[in-house]
Amino acid sequence: MQTMKTIKIYITYIISLAFIFYLSCSGDKKVPLEQKLQNVLDNGIEKYDVEGVSAAIIFSEDKKWIGTSGISHDTVTIKPDMLFAIGSITKNFVATLTLKLVEEGKLSLDDPLSKWLPEYPHVNSEITIRQLLNHTSGIYMFWSNQKIWDDLKKDRNKIWTPEEVLSYIKEPYFKPGEGYRYSNTNYLLMAMIIEKATSSSLSVEFKKHFWKPLHIENTYLSIEEEIPDNQAHVYGDNFNNDGSYHDLTFLPRASHESITYGSSGLFMTAEDLAFWCHSLFQGKILNQQSIKEMTSNQLGVGEYAKKLTNGKKAFGHGGANIGTSSIMVYLPKQHLTVVVMINNMNHKSSEYILKNLINISLKELNAYFIIPLFPYGIVIILAATYWFVFIIIRIRRKRKSKLDQETV
Repeated sequence: MQTMKTIKIYITYIISLAFIFYLSCSGDKKVPLEQKLQNVLDNGIEKYDVEGVSAAIIFSEDKKWIGTSGISHDTVTIKPDMLFAIGSITKNFVATLTLKLVEEGKLSLDDPLSKWLPEYPHVNSEITIRQLLNHTSGIYMFWSNQKIWDDLKKDRNKIWTPEEVLSYIKEPYFKPGEGYRYSNTNYLLMAMIIEKATSSSLSVEFKKHFWKPLHIENTYLSIEEEIPDNQAHVYGDNFNNDGSYHDLTFLPRASHESITYGSSGLFMTAEDLAFWCHSLFQGKILNQQSIKEMTSNQLGVGEYAKKLTNGKKAFGHGGANIGTSSIMVYLPKQHLTVVVMINNMNHKSSEYILKNLINISLKELNAYFIIPLFPYGIVIILAATYWFVFIIIRIRRKRKSKLDQETV
């Protein structure tokens, strides 16, 4: 009798949970998708005290969402056409260009540095292009040398040559191929190889291989191209680490941009970056073999932590520059692209916004982790409840039968 009472309690509890969850999801659906996404942006910048954000989501070829929140400066709000420095996401473009040149037969991923560049101190000339792109070269990260920061601040208008930057690197972290260590130096060297192989510049090659074919008209590479005035103002501590907080938009940045050449430097809108990401992983830029090479060996991309993507597999890249934090992510199974840009180097804010935009987008696509495809989730719960009760009853009957036999 006690067992049956327990079973009834379990059934009531499970069905109640299912009903409450169903009602909560039904109520959530009454809020328009656009408003739910907008709420994420508004809450994300308020929670982390960030000035503004620009975001873009591509659900499919014919469905996308572009949103902004907050201000650029004074009373000027963030606009969708405002440019943000995307920082290290630039590496994805350099890696894609490299793979494009491989497809054209101008490079090989197995080419050693010695084929294209002279020897440099602390750089093993047998390092391959593949090892540069996936950060397994072991080459020292020039930003880790405090002296380069000190010298940068002495003259922020100086245009540095790659050779000058390379003079600041120290002993390698490990032998080529024997570990992983993220290093901007890898992509500085890769940019130098691309220039040598094409007898051209990154900006020209980007335009030739990407901007013109994709009809992207609002993307610029600093140092080589003039950045228009439609930039979102950016904020931070002026790299003085003194706790001060300023509008850094007009801070002279020639030194910084020339030092990070190849590893950073692109300015884009959220919409254009999302379009780029979606086009890349949908096979509109590289062939499938190159995409497989990129994702399986993490050439210019990484696999995102599943805590940010609701347990889903996702590829992408993050970036930061003077006063910005940006993220682009692509979920291959759902064909979903999400881009977030904020005008502050606050990665917690951009990650918070990314995570919540992805969660809402997955619900929209009926791909959420908990129970997809309502109202079918109710059926699943009820079926599970039935089998649970069925098994308990069978166990109870077997025990009773055994007791009866022992009594006899």
